[in-house]
Amino acid sequence: MRITSTSCICPVLVCLCFVQRCYGAAHHGSIKVTRNQTKHIEGETEVHHRPKRGWVWNQFFVLEEHMGPDPQYVGKLHSNSDKGDGSVKYILTGEGAGTIFIIDDTTGDIHSTKSLDREQKTHYVLHAQAIDRRTNKPLEPESEFIIKVQDINDNAPKFTDGPYIVTVPEMSEMGTSVLQVTATDADDPTYGNSARVVYSILQGQPYFSVDPKTGVIRTALHNMDREAREHYSVVIQAKDMAGQVGGLSGSTTVNITLTDVNDNPPRFPQKHYQLYVPESAQVGSAVGKIKANDADTGSNADMKYTIINGDGSGVFSISTDKETREGILSLKKPLNYEKKKSYTLNIEGANTHLDFRFSHLGPFKDVTMLKVIVGDVDEPPLFTMPSYVMEVYENAKIGTPVGTVTAHDPDAASSLVRYFIDHNTEEDGYFTIDASTGTIKTAKIFDREETPWYNITVAASEIDNPRLVSHVPVGVRILDVNDNPPELARDYDIVVCENTKPGQVIQTITATDKDNSANGARFHFSLDEGLSLNPNFTLRNNEDNTASILTRRRRYSRTTQDIYYLPVLISDGGVPPLSSSSTLTIRVCACERDGRVRTCHAEAFLSSAGLSTGALIAILLCVVILLAIVVLFITLRRSKKEPLIISEEDVRENVVTYDDEGGGEEDTEAFDITALRNPSAAEELKYRRDVRPEVRPLSRHHPSSSLDSIDVQEFIKQRLAEADLDPSVPPYDSLQTYAYEGHRSEAGSISSLDSATTQSDQDYNYLGDWGPEFKKLAELYGEIESERTT
Repeated sequence: MRITSTSCICPVLVCLCFVQRCYGAAHHGSIKVTRNQTKHIEGETEVHHRPKRGWVWNQFFVLEEHMGPDPQYVGKLHSNSDKGDGSVKYILTGEGAGTIFIIDDTTGDIHSTKSLDREQKTHYVLHAQAIDRRTNKPLEPESEFIIKVQDINDNAPKFTDGPYIVTVPEMSEMGTSVLQVTATDADDPTYGNSARVVYSILQGQPYFSVDPKTGVIRTALHNMDREAREHYSVVIQAKDMAGQVGGLSGSTTVNITLTDVNDNPPRFPQKHYQLYVPESAQVGSAVGKIKANDADTGSNADMKYTIINGDGSGVFSISTDKETREGILSLKKPLNYEKKKSYTLNIEGANTHLDFRFSHLGPFKDVTMLKVIVGDVDEPPLFTMPSYVMEVYENAKIGTPVGTVTAHDPDAASSLVRYFIDHNTEEDGYFTIDASTGTIKTAKIFDREETPWYNITVAASEIDNPRLVSHVPVGVRILDVNDNPPELARDYDIVVCENTKPGQVIQTITATDKDNSANGARFHFSLDEGLSLNPNFTLRNNEDNTASILTRRRRYSRTTQDIYYLPVLISDGGVPPLSSSSTLTIRVCACERDGRVRTCHAEAFLSSAGLSTGALIAILLCVVILLAIVVLFITLRRSKKEPLIISEEDVRENVVTYDDEGGGEEDTEAFDITALRNPSAAEELKYRRDVRPEVRPLSRHHPSSSLDSIDVQEFIKQRLAEADLDPSVPPYDSLQTYAYEGHRSEAGSISSLDSATTQSDQDYNYLGDWGPEFKKLAELYGEIESERTT
């Protein structure tokens, strides 16, 4: 089978077809040679003919974007077995067969029915086969070939990244690269010039140029000045077909901005300036501004101002405002029109960021002269001192001079000055001032111990212009006078042990004085000389503002005397000296051998007798148990109920209670009438302590009379009526009298309270042999025996 193509007829493709047919097989393998063979069918003898050389194409071409009314002819399939009688049938399969590409099965002509786009699909792979129409047997082996979509220039170049924004420093050298732009063309770059792009500049000359092949944009002029022109809009065109006529083109815009460099020095608009500053300007305040112009921007325009010389360099200072780039002139020292009326300053403004490439354009600094005119101002009075400190003694009389302040008018007129105290605080009312002389005097009597220091403010104004006022602080120190006697520094709790020795220091005391050290720091301690010599304690002055309390006895007894009082006289060293008397309280306590205090109470006998903590706890437990038994017994007895029916044999002519304490030692019967006649029992009615009565008794008091004049029957009736109306009494009728014990006892007292004063010949030395538990008892009776012997 041979495949032929009429595309070689096209003048444009004549050369290509010739090369493909003549040399393609030798160089590309796109043409293959097959022998024309006739097979012997159905056993017939094989007949050999002279072989004929056939050309088989493996590639067709079809132009893209075909817009004609008829299908586009692609090529022709032809087999050597085809005699032209229609016995050969051509079949086409593969990509687009039957839809895009159709074949005439008799002639083998192939046509394209649709317009193709190479940018979507560049080629199609198909298979051709020739079969016998009668037998459907293949006459040729199946042949694969390719239909390539041939490119035409139907896509214009495009700049996918545009528009562009780029910067380049001003004053750059000619040919400085700015940016490289790239345009893409969707046409086939391997076929013709459809995708061969050439760049050109449509707008932006003569400032910039573009390389036609690479698209690199460069500066085209020397020393492009940003201050002359800052922004440029450059239009770049990309054209295919190598820029030939008929090619397609696309364009983009490149916005180029010149960035600033420091190529402009600062310049003052004027060489001479004049500034007016009043003499009343405050030190540290801004008095004026000055500015040098710089055509650059950003850090290239930053500058620093300096006062380089002039007679005002020590009076004024200059700083730079970072935002406005202005020089701020400030006052360093106060101005005085009467002393100096003008100053001259030479001010320099210089760039802080220099570019040495442009040093030939310098110098990058400028100098101007500033003349400062000092204005005369009516100033307030001026005090001779910035502050005053004065002194006055406490307790000074009202009107005592404290000190004098002085002020004068600094102006040439030298007006008179008037003084007064600025009454802004309470302390200002303690002083007065002479309006003409400025002498300050006391207005109250001062106490240094209450307020040692006063602060006031004195004002001065001109008589001619009272609105001009100046102020000065005045501190008044109150000097001390010895008017406070010394006192003990604190309340001392002094303890002396029973077994102490004579001459032993039991306490060191000190004193305080409200006066300062000049009048009260040297204290002298002594016992009150108006009293007799103290046999128990003495006092020693230590000459260091302290004193020591010493014992004068060998032993002290709590049972005999547990508290001693010691009067002490304290005097200071002031002029005149003052003194005061204080009384020290000394307690007698029992101490251990090492001096630790054991107890200071005389009634603590159990503890002093040597009972241990365990024994005390056991005793307390026993007491608690006994109390619990008593409470339980009383509760059970109260809960016991009386029978509702009383037996007829139970005749109660007398009410007897077993908890009646009776009439004491004179109680001889069940109920003694003398107990009822006891005045103390009749005077006071006893109530239960756990219940508050709500009903008042009928009668709380009886008029005083003799016992014989009392009507006992009326008395009992009255008490029964009170008991019936009292809700707090027990539920039975009985008068309990506990307050009367009786009058006399023939046996006398058996109490041991006074036994210590009785005479006894018994020897108690054996108590010392009974052990540590009886140590305190042995000491007690041993001391009693010693005193008795003395």
